[in-house]
Amino acid sequence: MPDARGDPQSIHQNGLLSALPLDEWLALEPNLRLVRLKVGRLLSDVGETFDSVYFPTTAIVSILYLQEDGLTMEVASVGSEGMVGVSVVAGEGATLDRAEVRHAGYSYVLNARLFKREFERGGYLQHLMLLYLQARMAQVAQSALCNRRHSIKERLCSWLLLTQDRLASPEIDTTQDMIANMLGVRREGVTAAVKVLQDAGLIQGRRGHISILDRPGLERQACECYGIIKREFARLLPDSPPPQVMQSGQLLQLVPSR
Repeated sequence: MPDARGDPQSIHQNGLLSALPLDEWLALEPNLRLVRLKVGRLLSDVGETFDSVYFPTTAIVSILYLQEDGLTMEVASVGSEGMVGVSVVAGEGATLDRAEVRHAGYSYVLNARLFKREFERGGYLQHLMLLYLQARMAQVAQSALCNRRHSIKERLCSWLLLTQDRLASPEIDTTQDMIANMLGVRREGVTAAVKVLQDAGLIQGRRGHISILDRPGLERQACECYGIIKREFARLLPDSPPPQVMQSGQLLQLVPSR
């Protein structure tokens, strides 16, 4: 059986889809589309409801809260481990946050009503989504604590590590303005933190890009929130897909993003 781990069209690239048993996967498969998401695209904004849910494979989506001073702050991020649009199963109300593509890449998209219908059948999908909701709630709570207690440098280290985990690469396309928006701070604070990490030989920054040079060193500088979030996701969510699902997922076709 071919290994599709490096193929963004394989559902093996999304942890939730790849964990479904074959019968539940086949119920979703005809309605899934693979799209490419561009940086900056809004998947939802404050006050809106989700028409579709997204299962990223190589894209990263930031879940942002808008602060009273006009700054945004990332309270969670979603990569290949999760789903964007959890409010579809958590309730009917409009979202209180913004979902914005932070790193371009691919994602499966599914009509929200169809997804909710399958969720309400009460199978393994429902069980899996409740675990994911628990992990996401833990991430949001930890982010709130982190934003109040830890320095910009510590938070930047954690953010870089979480991003590298999702990209599986030490090369991160980002800007200091983008990082400032994610952390909910002024750019000057990010500039100072980046310089400290560069001077320590942990990262190398250039225009629109950061390279992680010393991951163990970065982990030592990060706040404990990185480890807490990572362990909670690992504790709650499976990471081994049924091989039948991997094989079935390779049949999906790429369609252009709207």
